[in-house]
Amino acid sequence: MRLLQRHLCMIAMSLAALSSAQAAPLVEPTLHIKPAASGAGHVALTLDACGGQTDTRILSALVENKIPATIFVTGIWLKRNAAAVEIMRAHRDLFELENHGGRHIPAVDTPRKIYGIRSAGSPDAVLAEVESGAAALARTGEPAPKWFRGATAEYSPSAIAMIRKLGFKIAGFSINGDGGSLLGAKETAKRIAAAKDGDVIIAHINQPTHAAGEGVVQGLLALKDKGMTFVRLDDADGTGNHGTTD
Repeated sequence: MRLLQRHLCMIAMSLAALSSAQAAPLVEPTLHIKPAASGAGHVALTLDACGGQTDTRILSALVENKIPATIFVTGIWLKRNAAAVEIMRAHRDLFELENHGGRHIPAVDTPRKIYGIRSAGSPDAVLAEVESGAAALARTGEPAPKWFRGATAEYSPSAIAMIRKLGFKIAGFSINGDGGSLLGAKETAKRIAAAKDGDVIIAHINQPTHAAGEGVVQGLLALKDKGMTFVRLDDADGTGNHGTTD
């Protein structure tokens, strides 16, 4: 009986520890770049290519208006969008491609769902997501990525530490431009147009049927009309919280 009680106690403790780990708060890191030394200021535009196709409204506007951007690509998106990748590679002065993971799985090392997406769930799975994303980029002939942004842009603190040990900086943001590409064109344009010197904008370039894409273009052109310039993350001095860049 005593042995059984001890066994049951150990099971209860294990379940409690697992529950505590699952309940540990996630973090959504911010990122700012050093303000411009002169002029109207500058911002860093970052666009996630999670899966699906390419929003050519955004891609064409970036090329036509010579707006630099950092594109976070998944292995899934790379397989489906060879033509868009070639356009980006043809304009290396504008685009840098960075790591958004192999399969668009949140970099959280305990089992849970974030915005309905199942997390990696273990340290090994987090590492696999990050490393497979880098490998997918390497297969295209792109330079080794320096930045990582996980699916949903939320992380467990322990996952952040693991990703940093792999040598990646983690890209937070200061302005959520399109609400995961779910906002309307008007609200998206308003959010992006409100960017200030040093802001890092996040939006999406993989949802060509969403109204948000139109708003991304409108917001960026409004910033350009104000005299704001754009920089890629590799060309800026970015500082994030939660140990994401230091």
